[in-house]
Amino acid sequence: MDKKQMFSLWYVLAALVGMILLQEFFAPRHTQTLTYSEFKQALAAGKLDDVVIADGIATGKLRAEGLDQILPKDKLEALERAGGEHGFATVLVNDPGLVAQLDVAKVRYGSVRESKWLGALISWVAPALVFFGIWWFLMKRIGGGMGHGGLMEIGKSKAKVYMQTETGVTFKDVAGIDEAREELMEVVEFLKNPDRFKRLGGKIPKGVLIVGAPGTGKTLLAKAVAGEAGVPFLSLSGSEFVEMFVGVGAARVRDLFEQAAAKAPCIVFIDEIDALGRARGVGLSGGHEEHEQTLNQLLAEMDGFDTNRGVIIMAATNRPEILDPALLRPGRFDRHVAIDRPDLNGRRQILEVHVKHVKLAANVDLAAVAARTPGFAGADLANLVNEATLRAAKHDKPAVEMSDFDEALDRIVAGLEKRNRVMNPMERRFVAFHEAGHAVVAEMRKNTDRVSKVSIIPRGIAALGYTQQSPTEDRYLMRKSELLDRIDVLLGGRVAEKLVFDDVSTGAENDLQRATDMARHMITHYGMSESLGLATFDARPVPLYLNGPTMPEPRNFSERTAEAIDSEVRRILDEARERVTETLTAHRATLDTLAALLLEKEVVDRSMLDRLMSEQVAPAQLRVAAVPVRPE
Repeated sequence: MDKKQMFSLWYVLAALVGMILLQEFFAPRHTQTLTYSEFKQALAAGKLDDVVIADGIATGKLRAEGLDQILPKDKLEALERAGGEHGFATVLVNDPGLVAQLDVAKVRYGSVRESKWLGALISWVAPALVFFGIWWFLMKRIGGGMGHGGLMEIGKSKAKVYMQTETGVTFKDVAGIDEAREELMEVVEFLKNPDRFKRLGGKIPKGVLIVGAPGTGKTLLAKAVAGEAGVPFLSLSGSEFVEMFVGVGAARVRDLFEQAAAKAPCIVFIDEIDALGRARGVGLSGGHEEHEQTLNQLLAEMDGFDTNRGVIIMAATNRPEILDPALLRPGRFDRHVAIDRPDLNGRRQILEVHVKHVKLAANVDLAAVAARTPGFAGADLANLVNEATLRAAKHDKPAVEMSDFDEALDRIVAGLEKRNRVMNPMERRFVAFHEAGHAVVAEMRKNTDRVSKVSIIPRGIAALGYTQQSPTEDRYLMRKSELLDRIDVLLGGRVAEKLVFDDVSTGAENDLQRATDMARHMITHYGMSESLGLATFDARPVPLYLNGPTMPEPRNFSERTAEAIDSEVRRILDEARERVTETLTAHRATLDTLAALLLEKEVVDRSMLDRLMSEQVAPAQLRVAAVPVRPE
């Protein structure tokens, strides 16, 4: 049980104890109803005190001791269970001698009823107030996820207002996305100098949609726009509009635009707008009505908004293909700014931004780090710098060295190093020749990336070794010859196992899957099959910026075509296997030497590989002990 739950439980227990004490000290004690005859007998026995006569009723105090001859058994048991003094009440009859009998018994009596309003108030109203307070407290706690005001402010927007000094982000902090930055400079210029555009009758785009892969800096760019313009920045996520109550999302949209109008000029930024702006009528679920109401309200608010008031709507998403077309039309999100993953120069610029406050050693080459990180987004590079810094601090180094960047990159790409994982000698030989097969084939193909490192140190969950390749330049198109060479490299490990051991292992599972997918894409997506012609055979929508499973679609081709596709995939893989077998057979000495070097040193870097592949240096000069290449 966490501290918040314990805190709430103590509140409830304290309230219950308070109610018990109120009942004990202020609530009326046990009252016994007596018949008039029982009342007279108790009076005669001296068991009554403080009698009050009013409105034909006599009340007072009754002492329970010695009443066994007066009261029936059930009333005696009730008095015994309650214990102590108790109240009584009886209906009077016409008895002129009652007052005289009270005098004789020396019982205090009176004819004015004592005011009991305070006890009654505390007895009835106080518990009600306590229960109401508990209910209010619980509603505040339950409603805490719905806004600062809890349940009573469920329709309020959750937009967080950032001023220029709070964002602390300007265009100087944005690197690697120069084109997108230039696009948004117009927005900044309008917010700073709106008359410059109004004098010619121009209108600033009402909305700006920033699309890009995760981690490319969409939110950072929006904050930089607000920081440069010096205007309030209202930020929230698209998922914060939708709640379990119908109509809440639409109310929050209205409240958000009211806040924006009050703070104009300002920027409204909706992150992950795909949670709010998903296309209507697609994939209907139980909450589609609430979702559509919220989206309709957003569309109506954007239509009725005047950009000349200085309010710019910005949104970000990595799934633009699922957004509603009405949201993307001119007049709503007029301008679309696409942010791609940074190129080589962009990655170097991003690294320079993130190492501003990091103490680097003289041997750190950020250009080399950028070259080894193709496909990394801004967030990935920030994580790389942080991992390298943490590793240097862990080893008490005075500065972050290049080796720290190398180790951090290996950890991010391949996983955590697991030197304590013990493999038997046969498994190590299989892994060594498997990775050596990848490396040798990669070195023998002209259309593949250069091998930068080969390792047989286990990493991550299932990786027993890896061959790391670093591209020499950024690539945006792949030729058929390049794809075939990449398939050859993927099959190099399995073919090496078969060639050396005349046996195969399960270590090539991922290689075979990637090779099969690549061959199938060549046929079904790229039209690279002579027999099937220039046609595509896969109509499934492919996300632009996300790599993940797509929804299965019914195929739009015949069974005969499906068999032809399978036959073509099999042909490509069989031909690749034949080519790789020829390559490794022709370079068997290099394969054996590289595997032996891996078994001895566990890691072979580029310099060692250059010496091994050089024609001027014989393998014997590497001083590698011979190892058996076949199982004993």
